[in-house]
Amino acid sequence: MSIPSKPTDVKPESNVKLTMEELRYMTLFNDITGVAPRDCIIDEERNAIVFIVDAGRSAQAIGRRGSNVRQLSKLLGKNVEVVEWAENLEDFVKNIFMPARVIGIKLVTSPMGKRILYVTVDPKDKGIAIGKNGKNVAKARLVLKRYYNIDTIVIV
Repeated sequence: MSIPSKPTDVKPESNVKLTMEELRYMTLFNDITGVAPRDCIIDEERNAIVFIVDAGRSAQAIGRRGSNVRQLSKLLGKNVEVVEWAENLEDFVKNIFMPARVIGIKLVTSPMGKRILYVTVDPKDKGIAIGKNGKNVAKARLVLKRYYNIDTIVIV
């Protein structure tokens, strides 16, 4: 197994390609929230759309008491989630699992080449980090696979 010297040394992939459907969702998101998203990831299994927004823009994107997210969710007939972008893996993982308190992360590459991310959370926040029926871990897996080619996420 190989371990990068620090998780912050891992750089995101830059070859993300958007479909026409994702571009349409991003335009609608921008029209409703006033925030231009960096990316849009459609999760058919969970009937959800995850929007990635620039750092510091999530509150505006979500809207007062979640009004923008509720409006988008109603229009699209899907759950809408907003994740704030971060330039390094550790901060990005913290943003994905918010409001759970992430204490640390460790990225390991198995002998078969699978990339496994161990996320250590405050013991009181383990349930929040996992989410109902594992929905937060599924969201994290989807987003981190796209940007960092991470195959498995383990909450510890």
